[in-house]
Amino acid sequence: MFMWIMAFLPIVVLLVLMMKFKWGATEAAPVGLMITIFTGMTLFKADVQLIASESAKGIWNAMIILLIVWTAILMYQVGDEAKAFQVIRNGMRKLLPNELLLVLAMGWVFESFLQGITGFGVPVAVGAPLLIGIGVKPIWAVIIPLFGQSWGNTFGTLGAAWDSLAMSANLVSGTEEYLTTAIWTAAFIWFWNAVSGFAVCWFYAKGKGLKKGFAAVMILSLIQGGGELVLSSINTTIACFVPSCISLVVILLLGKMKMYKEKWSIEESPIMERGFFEESHAQEPDDMTLLQAFVPYILLSLLTLVVLTVKPINEFLSRISFGFAFLETRTGLGHVNPASECFSPLTLFTHASMFLFVSAVIGLLYYKKHGWIKSGGAKRAFIKSVTMTMPSGIAVIGLVIMSKIMDGTGQTVVLANGIANVLGKFYVILAPFVGLLGTFMTGSNMSSNILFGGFQVTTAQLLDVNVSAVLGAQSAGGAIGSAVSPSKIILGTTTANILGSEGEVLRKIIAITAPVTIAIGAVLFVLVCI
Repeated sequence: MFMWIMAFLPIVVLLVLMMKFKWGATEAAPVGLMITIFTGMTLFKADVQLIASESAKGIWNAMIILLIVWTAILMYQVGDEAKAFQVIRNGMRKLLPNELLLVLAMGWVFESFLQGITGFGVPVAVGAPLLIGIGVKPIWAVIIPLFGQSWGNTFGTLGAAWDSLAMSANLVSGTEEYLTTAIWTAAFIWFWNAVSGFAVCWFYAKGKGLKKGFAAVMILSLIQGGGELVLSSINTTIACFVPSCISLVVILLLGKMKMYKEKWSIEESPIMERGFFEESHAQEPDDMTLLQAFVPYILLSLLTLVVLTVKPINEFLSRISFGFAFLETRTGLGHVNPASECFSPLTLFTHASMFLFVSAVIGLLYYKKHGWIKSGGAKRAFIKSVTMTMPSGIAVIGLVIMSKIMDGTGQTVVLANGIANVLGKFYVILAPFVGLLGTFMTGSNMSSNILFGGFQVTTAQLLDVNVSAVLGAQSAGGAIGSAVSPSKIILGTTTANILGSEGEVLRKIIAITAPVTIAIGAVLFVLVCI
């Protein structure tokens, strides 16, 4: 019990500092990291070589994340220099005069589309500035995309996290166990998908928002969650991408329906910045169309889609990758970290940061050609993007190193094993929390599935409960965890220019994610244990 408490201590300290004392991740991450190193070396018997090795792995992973942060901010700065966000705001208001539907479109549906093809935090980093551009307050411009992208975190990114779950749990494609696990996973995620949509309505105007947005969310959730459930048993690679594409079209059609085609808004909505519209309208370029304003985002979508789905192009561009070699390390308690010839290789030309960078640069040239970016604007965009990225670097590096050391010293495994050993069959209720914990620490549902997929299988077999159902809860919990992961939150607060507000974001989100995760665990327990 003492070892379990000490393994949990860095996470507890991190949460308390961010949520209770309102510290930003930049201040809280180093404290959590110091505690992790102390417990790792004193209690889990890690030597200096192991700590150094895991820290180096963390720095490498953090650099890859920061590449996404910088390129996403660059894309935002390019649009800001061209005054494209004013055009997007005003143009989208004409297409979707119902303000709630507009927020759902820009913060929930568009993010799920981006998650379907890119992932890696791109929907949050890109979505926050877009929402600010339509008048959403910065703090909510971070929260809403975190919900929007989370339901696609298993089958999104063309099924990357799902494939990692199948690999770690030894699920063979096409077998009954593989298909059953996919259905369980998609069913749990569908529930979360609907909750996240209704949450956005609640944020906008509480009861009035739920009443107005009920029909839209039901229709969209049927397409997104229901579509993913159907496709998960046919083709897991496109199970998220296809429904998210369809929902993108459907929400525009909903704007033509009788109940949504009239102008409607709640003046006192707590998430909207009133008075913003008048200011932005005066700055709008007269000769820029909505389609032209969206050029970088259209390029991002097309570029990502072509590179990731056209096999010959993907194979050719994937040839160039690089990473670092690491020796095997082990703790005095016997926890082994295998040697790696090329740890977490960066395939630069198929990485999300490359898609963002190319789209931003082409967008910059396009805007400049039309005279929307004035002399010196390009230089300002690059300087601002670097300036905004640098402060988040400390937080991202600290959090990722912390997660790597917890994993490398065996603290993560102790956490999961402790929960299972103490609770017996009641562990099933907390199975999705294990998935959430993995994503909270690593910032990746894929990493969570790799970390805990095998553990969940072993535990389910020992408890003699349905393995497929437990694995479904694991990955659904991991998807929900992507909404509360500090490293993902930082992506949003950085591009929204409110770095240091991570604790406030976390407090608001965890009030919804925690009950939903408990509900999934309770349903799982009833279905497989009673």
